[in-house]
Amino acid sequence: MEKQTNAVGRRKEAVTRIFLSKGDGKITVNGKDYKTYFPLVYLQNQVEAPLKTVESTDKFDVVVNATGGGVKGQAEATKLGIARALIELSADYRPALKAAGLLKRDPRAVERKKPGRKKARRSFQFSKR
Repeated sequence: MEKQTNAVGRRKEAVTRIFLSKGDGKITVNGKDYKTYFPLVYLQNQVEAPLKTVESTDKFDVVVNATGGGVKGQAEATKLGIARALIELSADYRPALKAAGLLKRDPRAVERKKPGRKKARRSFQFSKR
């Protein structure tokens, strides 16, 4: 059996499990082709970014299990997961991925709603009279 590497990517509320193995460049997300799952081109580019950075778009097959969050969060979580899986496979990829900023977990998340406010920071409309 061929060697399979797995890693986890997270962004906002989205969590993705990545399974990377030698192959011919097929990327599958929740049983669908990634171009079907992420119809927007810029999200497809996010998913491809780590593989393009290390110039191995047609060397690995990627299987992704994505849960939680929205489409954009899942795409960015997939990007981080693939980058982490590539490093687990070969440490030689690390400098290129690090330089491209693909190993950073984006910590931004939705701010909680505060009491006495309409949203996190927005107050209710003020009426003078």
